Amino acid sequence: MFPYVSPEQQMKDRADFARKGIARGRAVVGVVYEAGVLFVAENPSSSLYKVSELYDRLAFAAVGRYNEFESLRRQGIRLADVLGYQYARQDVTGRSMANAYANALGTAFSESSKPFEVELLVAEVLSDSVDLFHILYDGSISVEEGHVAIGGQADTISSALSEQFEAGVDRDTALRAARSALSSVDERDITPDRLEVAGLDRSRGRRKFFRLTTEAISAVLG
Repeated sequence: MFPYVSPEQQMKDRADFARKGIARGRAVVGVVYEAGVLFVAENPSSSLYKVSELYDRLAFAAVGRYNEFESLRRQGIRLADVLGYQYARQDVTGRSMANAYANALGTAFSESSKPFEVELLVAEVLSDSVDLFHILYDGSISVEEGHVAIGGQADTISSALSEQFEAGVDRDTALRAARSALSSVDERDITPDRLEVAGLDRSRGRRKFFRLTTEAISAVLG
């Protein structure tokens, strides 16, 4: 006979397991600036990205197990393409994609043998604002205002970012604030070659996504 485990204890064990896996990953910071949203992550790899484009006005950022959030990213791109083809490109919204991810993570958390060890951000840039959705490992979803940090030591980073954040700043100022907040964890300066910087800019053409090179990051950070 299998030992009995109460549903409450089972959910708690799953949540603890997922949080420990996510905490091992380095954080990602999202900052809203005057023209859109900027994602900054400490990522020494030049080929494995934590931040990527989902659709014309949508971006995706994640922390946790790379193979799991990469699979979710690919599924999200396919879903966005199908929705845009069947209906209209304007019908693919950040809210619809965030809800799809929340459903997938919630189902895995409650029904599969192991929950996803990931935490996600989905951003949509609009004509005069930014929608920033934060999806947890259990499918919980919240709308963030101004800035957000996910991953290891997110609370410490978010507190540091709150002290520096100002609404309506330019992209370079947002990048410097994000790097400073990430560095606050162990009081060291993260060099540009260890940073991944990407985001959405509403002033661009149909596709709003951009990614900064190491040279461009160095020019801003000095």
